[in-house]
Amino acid sequence: MSTVRASHILLMYKGSARSSASRSKDEALQGINDLKSQIDGGADFGALAREHSDCPSGASGGDLGNFGRGQMVPEFETAAFGMGVGETSGVVETAFGYHLIQRTA
Repeated sequence: MSTVRASHILLMYKGSARSSASRSKDEALQGINDLKSQIDGGADFGALAREHSDCPSGASGGDLGNFGRGQMVPEFETAAFGMGVGETSGVVETAFGYHLIQRTA
């Protein structure tokens, strides 16, 4: 498989890369775990991304489009390529903050 398509929710925290967030790292982790619980309970991933994600992709439900290996940071890439279509990751930490990733294709 050369490319995948995925959406994500990103919660940044004070001090994470490119962050303008004021929340602490602990607050970001608590928030992303709460969002994961909501998704596991059937909440709509795209709607939560639009409401909560700190990434500009949140405006489009977290959609990042298609990407290949080497285009995302390693932790993100490993999670995205390691899932089946329709699956949602656990919490993934990168230099940018905490992510939930949903593979869409």
